[in-house]
Amino acid sequence: MATKQPGDSGTTPEGGASANPSVKDSAQQIWLAGLGAFAKAQEEGGKVFEALVKEGLGMQRKSQVMAEEKITEAASKMTNLAQGITERATGQWDKLENIFEDRVAKALKKLGVPSARDVDLLLQRVDALTQAVEALSARVDDGKPAAKRATPRKTAADDSSAE
Repeated sequence: MATKQPGDSGTTPEGGASANPSVKDSAQQIWLAGLGAFAKAQEEGGKVFEALVKEGLGMQRKSQVMAEEKITEAASKMTNLAQGITERATGQWDKLENIFEDRVAKALKKLGVPSARDVDLLLQRVDALTQAVEALSARVDDGKPAAKRATPRKTAADDSSAE
């Protein structure tokens, strides 16, 4: 009869499997440990998933804030750029307007058309003369002798009608 030697795995030299109960128990324990690890992973997986969702929400909020800051910054730059362009364009239009006004004024002067300043001066003189005439009329109407009244000047129309 064959006796068991220490270190014998419980298999026969012919390859038969006479299973040792401790090997079966070890395999069973390994299997159960794997199932336990799987169950633990499932249980913890939900918690990890929720934690990842919370972190994702935080990252989303941070990225939205950063994006809004960048948009605000870009809008500010564009506004400043547009203002600069507007100021330059306005300056150019002002120069062009001044050149145009100067040329028109020169052309009108060559044609003998009085300027607005000339017309203003004439209006001031007419107003002054009107006041003087009214003052003289008031004196005459107050009983001054008729001999001191100013005689009207003869005009070219008066001279042509006398002929």
